Amino acid sequence: MSKRYTFRWSRGEEVLRDPALNKDLAFTAAERKKLGLEGLLPAAVLTIEQQIAMELEHIFSKSDPLEQYIGLIALLDRNETLFYRLLIENLERLTPIIYTPVVGLACQQFSHIFRRPRGMFLCPSDRGQMVQRLQNFRQRDVRLIVVTDNERILGLGDQGAGGMAIPIGKLVLYSAGAGIHPSLCLPVSLDVGTDNAALLADPFYLGCRERRLRGAAYDAFVEEFVQAVKSVFPHALLQWEDFKKANAFRLLERYVSRLPSFNDDIQGTSAVTLAGILSGLRQTKQNLRDQRFLFVGAGAAGVGIGRLVRTALRATGLTEAEVRARQVFMDSRGIVRQGQPDMDQHKQEVALSPEELSAVGLAGPLPRELAAIIAAVRPTVLVGTSGQPGDFTAAAIRTMAQHCERPLIFPLSNPTSKTECTPAEALEHSDGRAMVATGSPFEPVVYQGRRHVIGQCNNVFIFPGVGLGALISEASRVTDSMFLAAAHALAEYNPTIDPGEGSLYPRLQELRRVSQIIALKVAQCARDEGFGRSLDDQELEAAIADFCWHPEYPTTTRK
Repeated sequence: MSKRYTFRWSRGEEVLRDPALNKDLAFTAAERKKLGLEGLLPAAVLTIEQQIAMELEHIFSKSDPLEQYIGLIALLDRNETLFYRLLIENLERLTPIIYTPVVGLACQQFSHIFRRPRGMFLCPSDRGQMVQRLQNFRQRDVRLIVVTDNERILGLGDQGAGGMAIPIGKLVLYSAGAGIHPSLCLPVSLDVGTDNAALLADPFYLGCRERRLRGAAYDAFVEEFVQAVKSVFPHALLQWEDFKKANAFRLLERYVSRLPSFNDDIQGTSAVTLAGILSGLRQTKQNLRDQRFLFVGAGAAGVGIGRLVRTALRATGLTEAEVRARQVFMDSRGIVRQGQPDMDQHKQEVALSPEELSAVGLAGPLPRELAAIIAAVRPTVLVGTSGQPGDFTAAAIRTMAQHCERPLIFPLSNPTSKTECTPAEALEHSDGRAMVATGSPFEPVVYQGRRHVIGQCNNVFIFPGVGLGALISEASRVTDSMFLAAAHALAEYNPTIDPGEGSLYPRLQELRRVSQIIALKVAQCARDEGFGRSLDDQELEAAIADFCWHPEYPTTTRK
């Protein structure tokens, strides 16, 4: 696999309509003559640096975040190279627009802001013809697929066809953050219908106007899709994205050994959260094995985080009983415990027995208020994935700060409107002692004269590097060990933020470097576990450097 890409040049307006070839006003006079562009462009010839300055002006002249998103996607549709160069050089400013939190608005308004199709939309009517549908995609060497069935988009639920904005955004970040060339990427929406009544009642809704496919028919649909991917794109890595929790766990377990694949909501979220925890412990000089964890939310994200934390705790030498005594989970019904009726299958592995409840301080009638549970369990790490704003009450945070000098508080629900508490609330009610990371971006908080930088527990710090490492190693399987390696690599990365400001994550502007470090660790892990190529470390580093793409305008050599 090489970073060198060739193009077959057209002439005239066809060049300007191809986002992979178009340079807009960066075409030189000689190029305009050679390609038949004379008279089709204004007279000015701009450098890419001038174009970037102009595009920033265009984007930020708009005050509405959704309009900013529309403008960025329009640039992606028109001039791919300029879009990625702009994004790479302005990751901190533009990532919140192209992905969380603004992408949530884009999903909700998808049918009303739709301009140009990207990727593949597969519907129940495509059953029996999946291979033919995938063959309609013009790129034949797809290496990376992000697929969603649109049912659990961020914290917004079922968004029908609008969920396609998520795979598009994720692949944009793969290209910008890890240098995976856009031509190798394919976003896919499994548009199996929607149960969102508002969408079905919207006369402009663009998706499949049917109730969601369920049961055996749904499973057969996904199975045919996976088989088609293996047939048409046999070298592709597949990322499952924003599936509802029951399907998320079931599909991950069903297909993890059949094709290289992972679920970012489960595994990516777990790795980036564990990295933040490890980063906080490094700053406070504490050990992971001494921590106690309370997870508020037991869906795909919460249980996924718990799984990887459990793996990391075992690696410190703790027994299984000791590990279980350090993790308590809550859902909408209270503490997750054995014997509850109608328990989701994925929660059974984290449900505590009466004896285990007693061991963690929960003997007798179980409290339901978070503050009372914290008082009993005495956690040092509080992780929220409930999607319920305000879950981390002032009383809960104060109670946690009473027994913990530097509590780690992670209100992770997206978008911003769903966060369990704000960073300002976490700092105020802990007397400024909490170490905070959030799922959505927040501005720094000044508390009693000290500036606290709020690190974003953003999966973008993990999945681009994991994907790059899996592709470089040609991994036949993506394992939990690879995500554990990614978490340690991120935690050990030396950020440029002032350590006194307390951020648990590096700056987004450092994403490319972070992704390459993670990619090397993942590729090493794939090799050592027998799932990847047998290359030594120097060869892996060279392969990563050769593969990673940096957006430069292509030359006009005509083939």
